[in-house]
Amino acid sequence: MMIGQWSKNEISICVMLIVIYVLPFFLPKRLSKHMTILSFIWGAAAGFLVEFTIGGGVIDFYTVNDSNSYELFDFFYYIMFAPFGYLFMNFYEVFSITKKTFAYYVTAWSFIGLFANWLFNKLDIIHFKNGYMLSYSFAVFLLIQTITGLYYQYLKQKEHSSEV
Repeated sequence: MMIGQWSKNEISICVMLIVIYVLPFFLPKRLSKHMTILSFIWGAAAGFLVEFTIGGGVIDFYTVNDSNSYELFDFFYYIMFAPFGYLFMNFYEVFSITKKTFAYYVTAWSFIGLFANWLFNKLDIIHFKNGYMLSYSFAVFLLIQTITGLYYQYLKQKEHSSEV
């Protein structure tokens, strides 16, 4: 579906960008300024790593947006990942995640990632190819969310030890 020169995927990306970047302003602030900045950087870095490894990159399991070549809206799609790092770490504190609840938290976020992947596919933002199926994304999200949680624990320890 085209509206002027914009298609459904480009309109969807713009709406999602606004929502995902405005949302943190309405949440309780649980992270320090340094941790907030690192969480956004981590979210972007993790997203870029996955996207340039399995999605259109080295392995090429899906195409982003309308073509195999990079365009401005691909960049907008990629920067959507930054706030997810913040949301992951912020809610980690909101829910007081412990060693006992870590696996549940990571699994829940993996399902959130799977839902986002499904939604991106339905909105024609990503197009699976080369035999890739949505269910494969769960393992990818499980790995990324586990690393993110361990990274956050490491940062919290470093931040705490520097305060003492």
